[in-house]
Amino acid sequence: MKTKNIIYLIIAFLTVVPGAYAQDAQLSGIHIENETAVKQGDRVSISFDITLDALQVKRNNMLVLTPLLQSNANSHESLALDPMVVAGRKRARVLRRKDVLGEPLPLEGNPVQVVTRKNRTAQSVHYNITVPYREWMQDASLSLVHEVSGCADCNTLLGEQPLVGNLLPAPYQPVYRLTYIMPEVEEKTRSDRHTATFNFVVDRWELRRDYKDNAAKFNEVDRIVNDIRNNPDFDITEFAIDGYASPEGSAPHNRMLAENRARSFADYIVTKFNIGRDRFTVTGHGEDWEGLRKAVTASSIADRQAILDIIDNVSNPDARDAELVKLAGGQTYRTLLNDYYPPLRRTEYVVAYNVRGFDVDEAKEIIRTNPKLLSLNEMYLVAQSYPVESAEFSEVFDIAVRLYPDSDLAILNSAAADIEGGNMDGAIARMNRIGDNPKVWNNLGVAYARKGDFNKAREYFEKAASGGDNDARANLEELRKATENN
Repeated sequence: MKTKNIIYLIIAFLTVVPGAYAQDAQLSGIHIENETAVKQGDRVSISFDITLDALQVKRNNMLVLTPLLQSNANSHESLALDPMVVAGRKRARVLRRKDVLGEPLPLEGNPVQVVTRKNRTAQSVHYNITVPYREWMQDASLSLVHEVSGCADCNTLLGEQPLVGNLLPAPYQPVYRLTYIMPEVEEKTRSDRHTATFNFVVDRWELRRDYKDNAAKFNEVDRIVNDIRNNPDFDITEFAIDGYASPEGSAPHNRMLAENRARSFADYIVTKFNIGRDRFTVTGHGEDWEGLRKAVTASSIADRQAILDIIDNVSNPDARDAELVKLAGGQTYRTLLNDYYPPLRRTEYVVAYNVRGFDVDEAKEIIRTNPKLLSLNEMYLVAQSYPVESAEFSEVFDIAVRLYPDSDLAILNSAAADIEGGNMDGAIARMNRIGDNPKVWNNLGVAYARKGDFNKAREYFEKAASGGDNDARANLEELRKATENN
C-alpha cells in the first residue's frame, strides 16, 4: 500500500511556513532546513538538508522523497525532480542488489541517492540538483512529495498546506537615473514681426488714413500695438521698422522713398502711442528684388523664366527694369506693375518687449494659451509639477522643444520625458540630433537598457562615465545587477 504526503518547502529567502506532517510516526520525523535556490544563467540549482533524527523506517519499507516544482500562475506547469530514497535496512540491501545487477528500481525516475535509515540515530541527508531554467520557475513553489512503500499500516494521509512563496527571488529591477537639466532663469525678451502694406500717393511718403483702404490697415496696426502696450505683463523695448519699395523708377530714388515711408510710420507710432523715439530703429531697404523673385518663382506668370533670368543676370537694378519693359511688348511689365509690385511696397515692423516672470500656477495656464511667453525654466517647473508618468508631464516638454527647436537642453529634457513615457525610439531619434555630451550619452544608455539592448546601454554608460557623468556611473552598477545572472 502506498501513501503520498506533501511537505511544502519555503525557500530560504522566504518566510518559513511550518509543514504539516502525517499522523504516521514514520513521516513525522522529517525536518527540512537550509533551503536554497539560485539561478545562474540558464540553470537553477536547488538544495536543502533533510534531518531524519526522529524518523523511524521499518526494515522492509522505503520512503521516496520527490521534490516538485509547481508554477504559482499555471497549474499545468510543473517539474518533478529526481527523487531520493530513505530505506529500511532490508529494503536498502534489495535496492543496492538491483542496482549492481542493472535491474530497474521500482521508482519513477532515477534516485539521486539511496540512504539506509539508521533508526534512533542522528542522521541528515543533503539534496542538491541543477535543472534547466524555465521562465515559469520565476514564480513557482517547491514541495516535497513523500511516498511510503512496503507499509501495511500507514494509510493516514497528510493534510496539505497551500502553495506559497516563490522558488526564486523576483528579478532585480534596476532604477536608472535619467538626466534632466533645469534651465537657468532668463530675462524673457520676445518679438513679433508684422507687415503693413499702406497705400501712398505716387512718389510721396505721407501716411494718410483716408487714402484708399488705409483705414483698415491703420486699425490693424493700432490693435497690434495696443495689445502689447496695454498688457501689464509686457514692457516694450524696441520698434524695428524696415521700409521696402517696388522696382519701378530709379534705385536711389526708391531707396530714399522706402526710408521716408518707414520714418513716416515710426512718426505715427510715436505720436499715437506716446512711445519714445529712442526705442525705434528705422531702415530703408529700397527696391525689393528678392521679394519679387520669390513671388514670380511661385507664380505661373507668362515669361516667368525670362523674368527670373533678368533678375539673376542683370546686375544693374535700373537696367533690369528696362529689360522687363521689353517682354511681350510691355504686357508682362503691366502685369508686374498691377499684380506683383504693390505687395512689395510695404513697411515691416518688429515689436520687441520683455515679459515678466510667471509663477508655476500662472505658467500652467499660459502654457495652454500662449506658451511662447514662457521661458524654458518656467516650462521645466510646470512639467515638474506633474507626475512623471502623466501625459501633462510629457506634453510640457514637447511644447518646449517645439518652441525652442535648436535648444540642446530642450531636446535632452524632452527625450528624457519620452523615455519616462516608454517612447524609446523617439527619444533616441531626438538625442541623435545633439552633439557629444555625457548627459546625452547617459540618457541614451537608459533608453537602450529599457529596450533590452544591454550591450549598447553599457557602451553609452561607459562613455558618459568616462566623461565624468555620475549618473552614468550609478547606471552602470544598476545594469550590472540587472544582467549578472542573465
